[in-house]
Parts: sequence; C-alpha cells; structure tokens
Amino acid sequence: MTLYDLKPAFQARLRPYVDRLAEKGVTANQVTLAAAAISVLVGLLVMAAEVRPLFLLIPLWLGLRMAFNTADGMLAREHGQKSGLGAFFNELGDVVSDAFLYAPFAILPAFGPGLVAFVVLLAVLTEFAGVLAQALGASRRYDGPLGKSDRALVFGVIGAWVGFGWPLPDWSALALWAVAILLVVTIVKRVRAALAEMPVRAGE
Repeated sequence: MTLYDLKPAFQARLRPYVDRLAEKGVTANQVTLAAAAISVLVGLLVMAAEVRPLFLLIPLWLGLRMAFNTADGMLAREHGQKSGLGAFFNELGDVVSDAFLYAPFAILPAFGPGLVAFVVLLAVLTEFAGVLAQALGASRRYDGPLGKSDRALVFGVIGAWVGFGWPLPDWSALALWAVAILLVVTIVKRVRAALAEMPVRAGE
C-alpha cells in the first residue's frame, strides 16, 4: 500500500472545491501550470537563501501541491477538460516540480549534490517507467513502494526536520540511499507490472 491508495478519499474531500473552480472557469491546465511554477519558485528560493527555516516551505508546499495535482486531474476527468496537451503538462510538470523541490537538499552537507542528483534522476526514471507503460499498451503505472505521494511525504518530513533547526543525524545519508534503493524497487515493479499487463502481439 502507498499513499496513492488513499487518493479516492482525498478526492471526495476536494470535490466541492473543484466544482467551484470549474464554475469559475478555472481549467485543469491552469492548475497544473500554477503548481509547477510555484514548485520552481519554492525550490529556487530555498536553495538561494540557504536559510534553514525556509526549508519549512517544502513540506508546506508539498502538501498543497498534492491538492493541486488532485484538483487538476478531477477538473480534467469530471469536467470534460481532458486533452493531449494537458497530459504533457501533467507529466512534465510533475518531473520538473520534483527536481526543483528536491534540489535544495543538495546544499545540506549531510547529503551533498551528488547523492541528491542521483535521487532526482531515479525519481524521473520512476515516472518515466509509469508513463512508458501506458505508451506500450498497458495502464499508467503508479506502483510503489515510493511513488510521487510517498516521495513527497519523505522529503516533507526531512524538510520539516531541517526547517525546525534540528541537527541531521550522522546516518542521514544512509536514509537517502534507502530512498534511492526504494526508487529502484519501484521502477522494477512498474516495469514488471506493465509487461504482465501488456497485450501479447501476434508473432512476438
């Protein structure tokens, strides 16, 4: 089970607000682009300022971003706003947002730029595996153990820890290596699930 499994309950709570957005003419693409833009700004601000309390912006925005991401999907599906361009915005926006929101952790000596860059790369590959499954005839894969929502929880907790000024323990780098390993497991699971689901083509 991952946090993604809780999405239906979250959607039910957001539905009245999403309906109001639709009534006011707000589109799914506008919500998607706004979420990506705010993610970039938050990441750049935290990284440039190098002030530990500003790391509190990361868990705060990661929580709000989940609401944005859920709302844009509901606007698309439930209010007739699905489009090919919207699908591109959604997938590319998520990857860009993750990269900018994880990047500030590279300035922390406990992690360093190399390890954080590696985790960002694996996060990108995780989402690429999910999208590629759909392109090859399977469904969009959201398998865990470390999907987008789960990563948001992990980095949100670390961001809150840093933001409150608590010292990072000596094993902090090992925790991020554990995240990397779980991302690899997630990629493998998504690939295997997609292959099992893909239609068998004649002659192959």
